[in-house]
Amino acid sequence: MPARGGKGVGVARGIRRRDLLQAAAVTALLAGCTPSPQPKPTPTASAAAAPNQSFTFGTPASPIGLDPALTADIESWRVTRQVLEGLLTTDPETGAPSPALATQWTQSSDLLSYTFTLRQGVRFHDGTPFTAAAVKTNFDRWFNFSPTLRAARGVLPFTAAFQAHSDAPQLSLYKGCTVLGDYLVRLDLTSPLTGLLQALTAPAFAISSPTALKAGSADVEDQPSAGTRISRYAQHPVGTGPFRFKEWTSDRVLLEASPDYWGTRGQIEQLALVVYDQAQNRLDALVEGTIDGYDAVTLDNIETLVRKGLQVVRRDPFSVMYLGMNQSVPILQNESVRLAIASAINKNSLITPIFLEDTKPAAQFLPPKLNGFNQAGGFPSFDPEKSKRLIAQSGYRGEPLKFYYPLDVTHLVLPSPEKVYAELSAQLTLVGLNIQPVPIAWSDGYLERVTTPGDHAFHLLGRYGTYADPDDFLASLFGSKNGEFGFFDAQLFSKLGRARGLPDGNDRTAAYQNINAQLASTAPAIPIAFPISAVAVSSRINTYPTSPVLNETFNHVVLTS
Repeated sequence: MPARGGKGVGVARGIRRRDLLQAAAVTALLAGCTPSPQPKPTPTASAAAAPNQSFTFGTPASPIGLDPALTADIESWRVTRQVLEGLLTTDPETGAPSPALATQWTQSSDLLSYTFTLRQGVRFHDGTPFTAAAVKTNFDRWFNFSPTLRAARGVLPFTAAFQAHSDAPQLSLYKGCTVLGDYLVRLDLTSPLTGLLQALTAPAFAISSPTALKAGSADVEDQPSAGTRISRYAQHPVGTGPFRFKEWTSDRVLLEASPDYWGTRGQIEQLALVVYDQAQNRLDALVEGTIDGYDAVTLDNIETLVRKGLQVVRRDPFSVMYLGMNQSVPILQNESVRLAIASAINKNSLITPIFLEDTKPAAQFLPPKLNGFNQAGGFPSFDPEKSKRLIAQSGYRGEPLKFYYPLDVTHLVLPSPEKVYAELSAQLTLVGLNIQPVPIAWSDGYLERVTTPGDHAFHLLGRYGTYADPDDFLASLFGSKNGEFGFFDAQLFSKLGRARGLPDGNDRTAAYQNINAQLASTAPAIPIAFPISAVAVSSRINTYPTSPVLNETFNHVVLTS
């Protein structure tokens, strides 16, 4: 789907032109493209015209931790995208994997090895040279994450992509990383992984300075942060990106342009990412000129933004918001009860007053245009009378069911959590469930509480896609047993394992459609919406580089002044 500006919202000519260019990119991205290495673009004349600018951007929440391999929330990755880079990135015009720290790559004929030629002359922000040895250090670290480290959070991106770690090598798709030369490295697999190149574009596979990892005891999580614990390295990341880390306080992250960056420097010298956890506060700050832009525009913001003539740039939908259900709660082990809950939800009545225009109801977990998307959906449609009958027949006797939802946050897939909770809990109460609210501030560890084992029966969360492959959504959510959903389905896990190794084509599409159908028939969670998200910016901005996968780095922001 093409990116587009909101109806009735003023969009500067530069941004409108960018959106038109991005339309082709989004279409290609969501369809899934093959890699085509291209040289990195040189700085544009407009970007070079007015360097050394300061820029302040409002965010809806503080990051949790700045080690992207271990902390995968959107605000943490927003920061680490500026500081760290991976071997590959997504091309903004095609959506395909594109050169970053690797300049080119080849795949072996047996599909089990990828050899990457690395960019030369690059140094990490601490002065450590970027070489093949640094790449191997990072991959070895991820593969060797301990069971204790992994148990402290939900499914890690490495686990989702490769299935297992060094303590279960027979189950892992990852075999090893071999240094072939100072700037040549090979990744070996135990089985084909069709989405590997796409996966390597995700922030979780960004390359950190080996020196900084060691100095910051990156695998020792002994520092408090947002209701959880992180390492000293996760407080001060060191990469090769366009910005280097300067400071992180409770309400802001300060970054500065890297003077030796190998790519496009851009205009911004000092970048401040400032937290405004209330939508009205972000809007007020933009109107007053305190900030230059902000993320997570809400429906309540639109009228004022239009009246003030401020710009709104929407992203194409590439996320799913869902109601999570935890089968460690006995009544939710009953498939009929879960399907009854799906029938109890009127998605349209929830979406219309809360989400941005053009947000669509979701009948599956894959966004449209991804291979494996089922036009027919499959989850039960709204039928409260059927829901009541199924619940009455289930043996449920009114036991309280804890419903966790976050406070003090506007998430890109969950714009007004309290309102979403209120509507969903009302609908579930109407069909006979005894809902017990459990509000938890986002900064008090909400994400960890609902993605690890616990007493949450229901919770609100979403999945924002990071690369264009169905595996990113389905394997990340349902590819293995986890504390979020508390279920074990060996058949589903096996199907996902098989699908990820199939070559692109009809068989792979059919495999994911079959997986979608199985999810719809068993309902381990319930997809609610494919949310539209948007950024608001001042007239100072000529171009803000929105991306459906949030690959938005501020060295590509073009300012008018």
